[in-house]
Parts: sequence; C-alpha cells; structure tokens
Amino acid sequence: MPNQANNRIIIKLLAIVFGMFCFGFALVPLYDVICNITGLNGKTGGRYELVETIEVDQDRWITVQFTTSKNAQMPWEFRAKEAVVKVRPGEINEAFFVATNTTDRTMSAQAVPSLSPFSATEYFNKTECFCFNQQTLEPGESIDMPLRFFVAKEIPERMSKLTLSYTLFSLPEVAAN
Repeated sequence: MPNQANNRIIIKLLAIVFGMFCFGFALVPLYDVICNITGLNGKTGGRYELVETIEVDQDRWITVQFTTSKNAQMPWEFRAKEAVVKVRPGEINEAFFVATNTTDRTMSAQAVPSLSPFSATEYFNKTECFCFNQQTLEPGESIDMPLRFFVAKEIPERMSKLTLSYTLFSLPEVAAN
C-alpha cells in the first residue's frame, strides 16, 4: 500500500510540473493578448482602417516624441528622421524612420512599438507602419520606413505629449534549402 500512495503522489507532482511548464509557454501569447486588449505596457494596436473622414481639432496641438532602440543582438543603425512632431487631433500625419544594415550579411528585423502614457493607446491610430512587416536588408543597405498615424480627436486634454518608442529586434536567420 505505501508504494501505491507514493506512485500517486509522484504522478500528481509530475502532472503539476507539466502543467507549470505548459503555463509558462502560454504566458507570452496571453500577455500579448491582454496588452493588446487593455493597452497595458503601451502596446499599440494593429493597422487602423479609415472608413470615414476624420474631423480635425484645429484648437489643439499634441506633441509626439519618437524614440528608437535596438535589442542587444541588433547591429543595425536605427533612428527617427524627426525626434518630435506637433500634430492636431484628427489630422493624418507621416513620419519616417531610417534603418541601415551595418553588417556584411543579409538580415531581417522587426520593430515593436510602445506608447506612453499607456492610457493613450486607444487614441493613437496607425494607418500604415513599418512595424506591421518584417524588414529585410542587404549588407550596407538603408531604408526609409514610413509611419502614417493620427491621434483621435477624443484624446483627453491632459494628454498633450505622447512618446512612441520602437525597439528593433533581429530575427533568426532561416537556413536556405
């Protein structure tokens, strides 16, 4: 009888370990879903489709700062052409970012956006963004990458300054067959 009891405990403990392992893998996608729904961590949404004309608030200005960074394994140069722009709520705006592959090999990268204050994510809308797609550059190649966006007219008065940050991540190289 003691052997059976020990076996049941071992099976239960292994099931718990397996469950914890699976939960650990599920955390990243769950975190992304929660951040996209709630705007936590400043994650901005995907492409915004314009279905009607937007009314521009001519009485207000919003300052939008652009910051860029790279993960530790990313050797490219990456920057915003303009660090700060002033926009009117409801007005469609365009900004450009520049990436240069400084290596001697073809590389791919993906930019991940983040907006602060994070509560402004529901008012910041991208109609076109280089962050929607992976960027692949040949050695020494540079690219101008567009961002088209607007700040919703409903943005609260207290939010007059937004910071849009992009982090550029290198993507793993895929072996050619």
